[in-house]
Amino acid sequence: MHDRLIFRPSDVDLTRSPLRRSLAAETRVLGAFNPGLTRLPSGNLLLMVRVAEALAEPIVDGHVRAIRWTREGYVLDRHPLSSVAMSDPRQFSLLGGAHRVLGLTSLSWLLPVELTPDGDRVVAVHYELAIEPAASYQEYGLEDARISRIDGRWYMTTCSVSAERHCTTLHVSDDGLRYALRGIVLDHQNKDMVLFEGKVGAKFVALTRPLGEVYLAYPAESPYVGGPAIHLASSPDALHWKPSDLPGIRPRKRASACLKIGGGSPPIRTERGWLLLYHGVEPRGAVGIYRTFWALLDPEEPSRILRLEDESPLLEANPALTRPIAEQLYLQTPVVFTTGLVDGGDHYVVASGEGDLACRLTHLPKARFA
Repeated sequence: MHDRLIFRPSDVDLTRSPLRRSLAAETRVLGAFNPGLTRLPSGNLLLMVRVAEALAEPIVDGHVRAIRWTREGYVLDRHPLSSVAMSDPRQFSLLGGAHRVLGLTSLSWLLPVELTPDGDRVVAVHYELAIEPAASYQEYGLEDARISRIDGRWYMTTCSVSAERHCTTLHVSDDGLRYALRGIVLDHQNKDMVLFEGKVGAKFVALTRPLGEVYLAYPAESPYVGGPAIHLASSPDALHWKPSDLPGIRPRKRASACLKIGGGSPPIRTERGWLLLYHGVEPRGAVGIYRTFWALLDPEEPSRILRLEDESPLLEANPALTRPIAEQLYLQTPVVFTTGLVDGGDHYVVASGEGDLACRLTHLPKARFA
């Protein structure tokens, strides 16, 4: 099985980072990971890599610092160490408030990386087309792109992060490489909005995963467990979305990874239905163990699940891949986070983030999904 890291933190040239235009402080790449994936008109593959850029010295003079975008440039916010708690290397919590309020140890932007058609090597890194924050609702960055090609156009969803809101935003492209921001499409915390690669009837369809502070209990005899689940929504224009009245994929009690599930790759149409890869999280430590599972949905009624493989993972974190860069790993639990799937002939090309650190590319034979 073809399985390798194709893009790493060391592959990012920070001298060409969009932050360099106004931020003088020294930075480092915390991770280059969770890439959106699509095929360009040339046949080449495109990774839209999330670059998490962090301060080389986040703590100075008894304060933790955070990078924030403004229309005038990037600035640093300072929080006294006595006012925060840090149990997760990716974020810190502000103490003493009425709600859980987080700060981030990095700011994420998106870097287009072009690969050969089989994904074996990098052809070009398009720094001139990097996508950085452009509005106040993105002041702490853009995360985890998913790209779907629908009727000859490319639609990319991202999670945009700010103190205003934690929302889903949409970019659209006519060539798969250059994207224009169309604004907010979901105005609530939803990190895993993923558009299907094709319409159902005349409508766009998407997976969503809304988060909340409270989940209600199922009856004791139910096979399901309360918690984050994969929902469905439809839209006439990819901008205005109506949630489905029917449930989508819910975590099941017998599944190993039922703490949290969420969409991964854009569902693609196959002869048997919509094939999608999604992540499931098993409780362990502050982050949990992330693995990739798969499902098949009815081609005309995607709320109808034809097959659900939620017990045996399709992909797991592979320590052998990150061993050469193990000193850069900052998570103590295994994480693979799948974000893209394209047809490769007799196989599928799968893009994932490995360890919240690097981009992993895996070839999976189509027979695996028989």
